[in-house]
Amino acid sequence: MIPDRETQEKRRHSTTWIPYSYYECRLPEWLISVPMHWHSEFELIHILQGRGEFICGSQKLEVGEGEMLLIPPNMLHATYPCREMKQASAEEGTEECEYGHLEGIEPLRYDALVFSSAMLGVGSGDRSANECIRPIVKGNIRTNVCIRRDAAAYGGAKPAVERIFSCVHENSARADLLLKSELLRLIWILEENGDIVFVKSGMEGETEAIRPALEYMAQNFREDITVEQLAELVHLSKSHFMRCFRKAVGIGAIEHLTQLRIQAACEALSDSQEQIADIAFACGYSNLSNFNRQFLKRVGCSPKEYRKRNRPSDL
Repeated sequence: MIPDRETQEKRRHSTTWIPYSYYECRLPEWLISVPMHWHSEFELIHILQGRGEFICGSQKLEVGEGEMLLIPPNMLHATYPCREMKQASAEEGTEECEYGHLEGIEPLRYDALVFSSAMLGVGSGDRSANECIRPIVKGNIRTNVCIRRDAAAYGGAKPAVERIFSCVHENSARADLLLKSELLRLIWILEENGDIVFVKSGMEGETEAIRPALEYMAQNFREDITVEQLAELVHLSKSHFMRCFRKAVGIGAIEHLTQLRIQAACEALSDSQEQIADIAFACGYSNLSNFNRQFLKRVGCSPKEYRKRNRPSDL
């Protein structure tokens, strides 16, 4: 099932000429988190330092240094840095999320490659594309997203993934030849070791139940939104909605809403010359002091300092 388009990431990751994009990710240094989203491309992640918590469909995975993830197209996913100690439960309207404080957060650094299924020859029409690649793209199979150190596939997958990112860094037409072959080799290794199972999978439980709420929040995070509104939107009681949301997303709805707002503010601070007060208002905050407090809590510095560190020199 392809999710609704409001949580679809707007960034274009691939073109016909270069059908992939590379991202160096550092949490919480550059981003506080990667909120729940989806895209029509595959995503390959290689953890270089630290540990992170990845929400992939209905799975909640803690992934450590040296481990890898292959996220299939159209899967809702999110990333949070891990904490040494997670806070106990809190009330939903005033919750302090376990990921909300900078103190105690373990730095997470990873490489990410978002690539088109064209890199795997999905448009060729041959039997390997039709029987082995297309079912992954369509979501008609079950895959083990995470490649852990103790997995049977790890020994073969690790050097393949290292060569993939080496090719990405070389960034040439010649390197793309090897990149394509290593991506196909990675798929073959995973299938050979039983990490890709060609059976029809069912719906994803809590993730599907709260999907309309995620769509609504992604589109309307600048507006006042209550848990009651979201619960009504998905036809659940408030308490049941809160449980489903936390199980599916890893954090509560109010914290997810705050992260969407702060993430939008980070992008505006880096990419525009707007006044900080105007950015705060545009991101859903009517009180500048509250915005500054929430920003400092989650990013670890003031909005002014963040802009100074991350603003391009030509702006």
